Amino acid sequence: MVGKIIEFSAKNRFIVFLLVGVVTIAGYYSMRQVPVDAIPDLSDTQVIVYSRWDRSPDIIEDQVTYPIITALLGAPRVKAIRGFSDFGFSYVYIVFQEGTDIYWARSRTLEYLSKILPRLPEGVQTELGPDATGVGWVFQYALVDETGKRDLQELRSFQDWFLRYQLQSVPGVAEVAGIGGFGKQYQVTVDPNKLLAYHIPIGRVVDAVRDGNVEVGGRLLEFSGAEYMVRGRGYVKSVKDIEDIVVQTDVAGVPVLVKNIAQVGLGPDIRRGVADLDGRGDVVGGIVIMRYKENALNVIERVKEKLKEIEPAFPEGMKIEVTYDRSKLIKEAVGTVKETLIEELIIVCLMIGFFLLHVPSTMIPVIVLPIAILMAFIPLLGMKLTSNIMSLGGIVIAIGDMVDASIIIVENAHKRLDEWSRSLRKGTREEILIESMKEVGPTIFASMIVIAVAFMPVFTLEAQEGRLFKPLAFTKNFAILFSAVL
Repeated sequence: MVGKIIEFSAKNRFIVFLLVGVVTIAGYYSMRQVPVDAIPDLSDTQVIVYSRWDRSPDIIEDQVTYPIITALLGAPRVKAIRGFSDFGFSYVYIVFQEGTDIYWARSRTLEYLSKILPRLPEGVQTELGPDATGVGWVFQYALVDETGKRDLQELRSFQDWFLRYQLQSVPGVAEVAGIGGFGKQYQVTVDPNKLLAYHIPIGRVVDAVRDGNVEVGGRLLEFSGAEYMVRGRGYVKSVKDIEDIVVQTDVAGVPVLVKNIAQVGLGPDIRRGVADLDGRGDVVGGIVIMRYKENALNVIERVKEKLKEIEPAFPEGMKIEVTYDRSKLIKEAVGTVKETLIEELIIVCLMIGFFLLHVPSTMIPVIVLPIAILMAFIPLLGMKLTSNIMSLGGIVIAIGDMVDASIIIVENAHKRLDEWSRSLRKGTREEILIESMKEVGPTIFASMIVIAVAFMPVFTLEAQEGRLFKPLAFTKNFAILFSAVL
């Protein structure tokens, strides 16, 4: 069969060159589209359920974490569930079996959560974590005020209410997490003696402050053929708005305001904490989390372009400083492998040229190796694997095996042509070349397939080991297979 394919290819060169040109273009396109990262994603398919409730860890464990875990135990394809409770929050990690689609897992988690959420205590806020993985942290920045006029609370407000939403609109970004600074907070410090004097329970003060920060709609008024909507505008915008909230009226009908029984002021939200980025002290920053299966390099470039676009709209003296950029690591890691690949190609070509002293023969590996490498990216794109230091390393390892076939083909052709010239040139040159290739072609093809089969045990690896080494085995086998076909 291999001999017949060789003979057909030699006699139908136009069709062969056309097909090779098509797959080369397809391989180049696939190489440009394959997601690029520094290392393979070793994380499991997991969904994180995050709950907030201002209670102690033991109460959160009993009334939030445990009910959520028990509700998710029967979910399909679940491998393990881990819960973690701390003061004020709870994490539940649902780890799914290998190969489970992340979005299928998220939808199943929501489906099973819907049964338990109505039975959780009042005030518990539960949400799913972003559709990202452990390697989703791709970019980090610090928000710096060079004028020194803005405090950490103002920087945090700018981060939470403007910058975060701008970056979340970038394609491929799953979440922008703010770190450092203080959230704007109004603090009402009640005087217990005044509460006792006015006979006001503390719960009524809490309800009054909460109800004083709402907007309500009224009815429509018709006047001169036009309708006017009546509404009450009650959102808190300053300390005075809270001080003027009516708690109740005394026996004489005089309203008791919040300022009569408490002190109101601005205070930092200490739960946010502060951050020390790059030794700069207390600053406000943000972490950009990449969406699952996105191209890290492209996402980072889009984030940088977005920052350049919106930075002119920043307040005077405020700017962004990058504190972590994974694109540098990606480019250096991939660049190292690319340099090794180019060096190997050059050395191979020089060695063949030195021993054969025939430039056209040297061109065979020069043409075959790059095309086979480009073709290897076609299945990589179809399998949604990333181009990283492991997958590119598989190509580097395969080059030695790939070039052997070209050397044997060329050397045998030279030998047969030499015999042909010494035997009074019986038969045509084309026939001699075809026979020389058919002589070694089947053996070479079989040997390269054996080399590829030798890597098959790697595909039996599971979990993190499999996710680490399978990309290397895939690219090595793909490169050898396409090289054998070429």
